[in-house]
Amino acid sequence: MKTPIETRAARMPTPPKGTDAPVMVDVFALSDVGRTRDHNEDAFVVADLSNGAPLQFDKVLRQPAGPVGHLFMVADGMGGAAAGELASETAVDVVLRYMKEQWSPRRSSDGPTFVQALETATDVANTSIYRHAVEHPELRGMGTTATIAGLLGDTLYLAQVGDSRAYLVRDGTARQITKDQSLMQKLLEAGEITEEEAEISERRNIILQALGPEAVIRIDLTYQRVRRGDVLVLCSDGLSGIVRGEEIGRAVAEEADLQAACRRLIGMANALGGPDNITVVAARFDGSGLAAPNDDDHVGHRIFAVPGREVGPGDSVDDLMRAKTEQMEAVFQKTPLELPAAVRTERQELSLVVRGVLAAAAVVLGGYLIWQILQYFSGR
Repeated sequence: MKTPIETRAARMPTPPKGTDAPVMVDVFALSDVGRTRDHNEDAFVVADLSNGAPLQFDKVLRQPAGPVGHLFMVADGMGGAAAGELASETAVDVVLRYMKEQWSPRRSSDGPTFVQALETATDVANTSIYRHAVEHPELRGMGTTATIAGLLGDTLYLAQVGDSRAYLVRDGTARQITKDQSLMQKLLEAGEITEEEAEISERRNIILQALGPEAVIRIDLTYQRVRRGDVLVLCSDGLSGIVRGEEIGRAVAEEADLQAACRRLIGMANALGGPDNITVVAARFDGSGLAAPNDDDHVGHRIFAVPGREVGPGDSVDDLMRAKTEQMEAVFQKTPLELPAAVRTERQELSLVVRGVLAAAAVVLGGYLIWQILQYFSGR
């Protein structure tokens, strides 16, 4: 279901006043394989960037917002079997490690710099997946969506690739604050189809971008001011593809406990057939460091214009993409980011499995050809 989203370009918000006032975060995350898949290609991570350690969830966790931000991320892998799982796990690991190693030591509260760190982390994840697929042809075509939200002060900064989603639930209403990078979204914006037609279209799962398949990507950067009591919901399309936004908002509003809310949302998707993996990250923000909701507040897709990166009349998309490629080359030369040990092992195991299957197929095919030849000559 593609819910209506409002898009607005706006100037960068000024740093929040009273940054010493506490902002508290209650958070829970859950992933489910669904009803039809035999393995889970989704991945997620939640971390306080003050220490960079990913949070583990067996209950709702409550903690103060870290001075250098909180990270929330959902990735939905694709490419079949272990390849999709490898892509999504690589994405969340690389983004977290980049933010931990390159952003956290700065101890900064500067919004524009934070956004650029999120963007670079996303680019680095893309380059990592792309390079490994090139080096290992059996993995070619693997990729993953990425919906990344970073909380700094009273503002969420988001980096979006693909069609996983972020919603902000306020007063029982869920509003989509990311925009799908999908064929259906483009057709909706062009007025060529209706929302009802998009819901039942056989092409509704076609996305226009993902981390991994291409060397360079375009990342949608947005931001959203949060108010006391707001709930951020990140999810893969295993939820948003079959559960309407208004139903997501109602479930979150009716469940005071975020663990119960996540389980309810996953249960709703599974009750509708659970055709895909389902991942939900839910975070509620409160504390005296946040203002109360205001009727004049804008909630929706709000473009973040990176300072100094305005596109002039003489600039081309190719020039911008070329500059980004050069930036990634510089990043990897300065700080090579290898896959983590667990992911490297998984990739090696996958490669061995693929090679084993190919070898077995070759033996079977060879045996069959020899048998055919013998049959031919014996029948003469």
